[in-house]
Amino acid sequence: AMPAPNLYLIDGSAYIFRAFHAIPVDSFKRSDGVHTNAVNGFCNMIVKLIEQVRSDQAEDYVAVIFDASSKTFRNDLYPEYKANRDEPPEELRPQFALVRDATRAFNLPCIELEGYEADDLIATFAREATAKGFRTVIVSSDKDLMQLVNDSVTMFDPMKDKRIAAPEVAEKFGVAPDKVVDVQALMGDSTDNVPGVPGIGQKTAAQLIGEYGDLDTLLARASEIKQNKRRENLIEFADQARLSRDLVVLKDDVPTDAAVEDFRLEPPEPETLLGFLREQEFRTITRRLEAGFVEAGLIEAPADEAAGALDGAPAPEAAVYEAVQDEARLAEWIALARERGTVAFDTETTSLNEMRAELVGFSLAVEPGRACYVPLAHVAPGTDGGAALALDGAAAPAQIPFGRALALLKDLLEDPATLKIGHNIKYDAVVMAGCGIRIAPVDDTMLLSYACDAGRHKHGLDDLAMRHFEHSTIKYADVCGKGKAQIAFAEVDLDKATDYAAEDAEITLRLHRLLKPRLVAERVTTVYETLERPLIPVLAQMERTGIRVDAGHLKRLSGDFEQRMAGYEAEVYDLAGEQFAIGSPKQLGEILFDRMGLEGGRKTKTGAWGTGADVLESLAAQGHDLPARVLDWRQLAKLKSTYTDALVGEIHPRTGRVHTSYAMAVASTGRLSSNDPNLQNIPVRTEEGRRIREAFVPDDGCRLVSLDYSQIELRLLAHVADMDVLKDAFRNGVDIHAMTASEVFGDPVEGMDPMVRRRAKAINFGIIYGISAFGLANQLRIDRGEARAFIDAYFEKFPGIRDYMESTKDFARRNGHVVTPFGRKVHVTGIADKTPSHRAFAERQAINAPLQGGAADIIKRAMIRVPAVLEAEGLGARMLLQVHDELLFEVPEDEVERTVAALKPMMERAALPAVDLSVPLVVDAGSADNWAAAH
Repeated sequence: AMPAPNLYLIDGSAYIFRAFHAIPVDSFKRSDGVHTNAVNGFCNMIVKLIEQVRSDQAEDYVAVIFDASSKTFRNDLYPEYKANRDEPPEELRPQFALVRDATRAFNLPCIELEGYEADDLIATFAREATAKGFRTVIVSSDKDLMQLVNDSVTMFDPMKDKRIAAPEVAEKFGVAPDKVVDVQALMGDSTDNVPGVPGIGQKTAAQLIGEYGDLDTLLARASEIKQNKRRENLIEFADQARLSRDLVVLKDDVPTDAAVEDFRLEPPEPETLLGFLREQEFRTITRRLEAGFVEAGLIEAPADEAAGALDGAPAPEAAVYEAVQDEARLAEWIALARERGTVAFDTETTSLNEMRAELVGFSLAVEPGRACYVPLAHVAPGTDGGAALALDGAAAPAQIPFGRALALLKDLLEDPATLKIGHNIKYDAVVMAGCGIRIAPVDDTMLLSYACDAGRHKHGLDDLAMRHFEHSTIKYADVCGKGKAQIAFAEVDLDKATDYAAEDAEITLRLHRLLKPRLVAERVTTVYETLERPLIPVLAQMERTGIRVDAGHLKRLSGDFEQRMAGYEAEVYDLAGEQFAIGSPKQLGEILFDRMGLEGGRKTKTGAWGTGADVLESLAAQGHDLPARVLDWRQLAKLKSTYTDALVGEIHPRTGRVHTSYAMAVASTGRLSSNDPNLQNIPVRTEEGRRIREAFVPDDGCRLVSLDYSQIELRLLAHVADMDVLKDAFRNGVDIHAMTASEVFGDPVEGMDPMVRRRAKAINFGIIYGISAFGLANQLRIDRGEARAFIDAYFEKFPGIRDYMESTKDFARRNGHVVTPFGRKVHVTGIADKTPSHRAFAERQAINAPLQGGAADIIKRAMIRVPAVLEAEGLGARMLLQVHDELLFEVPEDEVERTVAALKPMMERAALPAVDLSVPLVVDAGSADNWAAAH
């Protein structure tokens, strides 16, 4: 006999939400800025499901069911039904329509009906299918559908790949499927706003229904129940329980004009489906289906392109990883890597802080699908890094002696004929340098991604694996656990550790094959080869060098800040007329807006008053003292916790110095950012910031030398916007702000009022950052009309700037990115956004990126040349920090003048030969026995 036909009913609406929350939102985003993570998850689920369906012998019927709108007959029964649902996230909204388009592209029925939920349609089709002798599989994990499970209806959770039949329902609800609605009616459901009976949870509900048989019997006999509160509630809320049952029971007789026979599975039209997937820019799934269609003879093989780089490689899921525990086997892997000429390398350590990290093991990958992990410092589980034997007698895994493994590894990592690929290889370089090994030559997949896609998405390994291979990597928390129960990587079971560590190296190798060819195709080879890759060893060396800080000075500052904070506190209490926790936004809001009744308060979503800096600043600007003092207090509190207290703890026990780490692929413009501790955020203009900088000191016998580009972004503006007035001023060394002031306000430069110059300066810098009249008014404390007039006068005087701004915005709209003079692409995603505020923000980014990015490129070019210049001149200077447009060096006292004489002209010519700037670059030099005085 023929097996019974199968009907698959896919709960499309529920799946969209689950996919959206399961797949990182930024991992799928079209070039026009539309997010597609849920669409991608949906398409993958459909492909997988159809493959599973095709493999059985029965006839198959498939339909995807959606909710038509949020209002249904349940809202007539109970207006509050689902009333507490939040609006869906902004990134999800455009995906609802796309998932329906995807359904049609796969040639599947796409069913919805006004006034009913998807669940009611599913119930109706399942009942009809059962009557006609079909077996039904509901593709969903939604508990509300579990009431439909019976002998011929099961559920399937596609995310967990798990079947749900009667036993699984009983395990979840404690009753058989036909009693699920009774349990739900009692327990209610907070997410859908189903009221239920107060005080009755799932366990109690299941126990009561088990005892009394069903809801009506239970309500009729409620007076017999012993527990007082429970009895009273069941009697008092009986009608609410019946209403709840009406809300949760699914309607299985929805009037629909579709019949299950119409859902016969028909293959999709290849070009329609591939066209849709290409439009969404889903590379992996498109390639996979394309290959299937070619094999089936349905379409011609596409012309070979860069996509061929990974053909014949197994899918990431199919890779096999090996743990290497003896020297001979490691030697074989290393020989294989040398023969290939390319190897991906990754370290596993005890810390994210590269200077404190100790090596636990390393992994190598030689081709897609082939990678290994070499444990070096693993211990028995549960020993917390202590003895080799744990209490229960489990031993540490067999491992190659540390020194022997490193000797073999050194030959490979230092071999000039083998390219080492890493993801953020600077980290591994700092760790290996601590073991006396210099990694070279290298490629970095994080920087490859950054050169191609800066501003478009994140460049972490997990993000890229999801984005390019639709592969979800094993996460650190999966192998080490979270929170209090987290164990050290050295204690992780070797099989698990191998899968986790080797996968990182192997995915890195795959990414390299995919991203490296894009450099040429997208014309960013020069950016990667001259600005990013050569900077890796330079930064690694700076991070290892670190900078000395005077702990005593910091402790004195902390004490001083504490006293001043106490003074502000007393003032605040005095102004408020009572004591309260100044650091509590809630209490502060109540004082300002409820007690003092100040105007201009805004409540946040949670119903509390907003007390962000912007709110307090506008109150302070209206002349209110209390918010002004709170701002003063907050600034000191922040400096104290972030710098004067924290920096003392950041001093490395071995070097006695503070070692910041530079992130190379975070800022979309190409700027570096500094973390743990962040030394780029110490306020520049304030006395407190200056005093914190005084704590940064040179080693004995040395001075700190600061070399700082003067007004580099304005100089780039003059060059890029081709503005003769500005160019001449810079060439002749004129005071640029005074010159602007005299042009715009007509005041002569001689004997100019400093206030007038300050205005011109605010406009000069404001223009670069796309400042609005509102922003300028705030900064200069003038009214908006006056600020608008200033800006208009400025543009009238310098029409070149307006032209530059318009042509840059236009270029960004057409191409989705802007380009610095050095060819760096900065992607500006929101430039076509429908929301005006988002669009305006993106336009400001587009205007500023070529200038800020160009400045970043210049200082990177200078940093890359520093080591050679110092070596050629035989100088002992060490480069310590890069902060915005400044480089800080530690220089032997008797070499200060020679060092400045060697570095300053090199920095002033750093744009050459790539770009011949039409304005001179000027570098200011200073030296002193602390950073504040040197700058």
